[in-house]
Amino acid sequence: MSKPQENTPEKAGRTLDQALRPADWREYVGQPTIKENLRILLTAAKGRNHQPEHVLLYGPPGLGKTTLAHLMAKEIGASLRSTSGPAIERVGDLASILTNLSPGDVLFIDEIHRLNRTIEEVLYPAMEAGVLDIVIGKGPSARTVQLELPPFTLIAATTRISMLSAPLRSRFSGGTFRLQYYADDEIAEILRRSAKILNIPIDADSLMEISRRSRATPRTANYLLKRARDFAEVNGESLDIRTVKKALALLEIDERGLNQTDRDILTIVVEKFGGGPVGLKTIAAALSEEEATIEEVNEPYLMQTGLLERTPRGRTVTAKGHEHIGADAPRSQSALL
Repeated sequence: MSKPQENTPEKAGRTLDQALRPADWREYVGQPTIKENLRILLTAAKGRNHQPEHVLLYGPPGLGKTTLAHLMAKEIGASLRSTSGPAIERVGDLASILTNLSPGDVLFIDEIHRLNRTIEEVLYPAMEAGVLDIVIGKGPSARTVQLELPPFTLIAATTRISMLSAPLRSRFSGGTFRLQYYADDEIAEILRRSAKILNIPIDADSLMEISRRSRATPRTANYLLKRARDFAEVNGESLDIRTVKKALALLEIDERGLNQTDRDILTIVVEKFGGGPVGLKTIAAALSEEEATIEEVNEPYLMQTGLLERTPRGRTVTAKGHEHIGADAPRSQSALL
């Protein structure tokens, strides 16, 4: 007799990320202040029979900006049209997207900070007055044609809000919201839901272990859960806390969520430069890594967890950082810290 197939998201024709995305506000864990503000914005707009105003979401990757955009569109019963800043290369690309919107649609632009400044300027009248200004012809014979656009709501997401021009930021009249990192118990709740969807039998201690190592980010937590499941299935083990620890050790994720590169940064600063201060260029050269990668990927979490400090003179490993890699802070360093 053939083994019955499980009803998994993959067999239902959906990717894992789509399957794990919350389908309504009750399933969206965390960000209570943002959810309440958006609920008021959307409910008030529906009550007045108006189109909701434009909204800007920003924060580190993996915290749920795209999910919020989907939930907002579903709340007002609108179709969601998605694109990204890098995909819009010319003014004509944006004009095509805007003119093909239906009344009441929600347009979601991810990584909007990567829009060209010329394209940004086309967005200004579209967001503010609902018109699209198109220049036809060149030279003295050039003329401007104004096209009326259907009512729409723009939801933009970015990880680098400082790269958006001030005129564009000011046109998000519905609000600008920063997503915060999640607490361990919130991550555990998200993992509990994900495990149920993926049919993964796992106990509360194992969920909390993954939560503590997820860098306070739901996307990372779901990734670690899936890899722990794969490890358990391939090795024929039950998914208990012992198996979870073995799987995460294989991924080189320690108990604080640091990966090997994170630990290498701390080790190099301590062992080669006496705990710091040391410049970013020096650390990058010692690691054979790009400066931007260290500054944008590794440093924020090391600073958030209090293991690394950025000073005017350079990077310094804190006493907690010394303790994490099993090193004693020198007396001079202890006095500085």
